[in-house]
Amino acid sequence: SEGARVGLRHMVGYCRATPTSPPWVGKQGWGTSRGCCPGQASLQTAALSRELPASPSEPILPQLGTHLPTRLRQQPWSLLYCTARDGFSLRTLYRCTNQLSSPALLLIRDTEAQVFGAFSTSPIHVSKCFYGTGETFLFSFSPELKVFRWTGRNSFFLKGDVDLLMVGGGSGKFGLWLDGDLHHGGSCPCETFNNESLSPRGEFCVQDLELWGLD
Repeated sequence: SEGARVGLRHMVGYCRATPTSPPWVGKQGWGTSRGCCPGQASLQTAALSRELPASPSEPILPQLGTHLPTRLRQQPWSLLYCTARDGFSLRTLYRCTNQLSSPALLLIRDTEAQVFGAFSTSPIHVSKCFYGTGETFLFSFSPELKVFRWTGRNSFFLKGDVDLLMVGGGSGKFGLWLDGDLHHGGSCPCETFNNESLSPRGEFCVQDLELWGLD
């Protein structure tokens, strides 16, 4: 809502003052890439060098792969957008995906080292209305993986404004949202997914963000 956007602008100074390059940038990263970040990798085998507290030897992407629709689990995935290379901009993210029709996997790491995100069988794009399918889900590592699937209560899966990206909704609350600068966002329990807040504080500042798509 407009009120939420205005209120959260007070966080911008803090967010931009927070370092945005994690210790593993320049090492292996979240995988190889294409599009805005050239290259490719399989979601089942790509390794994220940021190790989860609950299971340091296990990368994030393979854990998520087992929760995807069966038809997609062995498909090759490519990194379409990453803040470490492309900068922090929702408009740039949209430009990286505007020619695609493939599913999308959004991975976020906040400044408190929490990892969470969303999966959609529809590509992320600017839209006038909510779009998506019942295979959309939210997830978090807190520290173990939790997946929040569609409840069937509404169809507020995704909506992309130029300055706001929303996933899940109901009663004026979004399961996950990001601002146009991709510097800050928020997460609330919502009717679409009956999810917990993906970030412990509800509102968060983004440290790293990646968007993956089917090759």
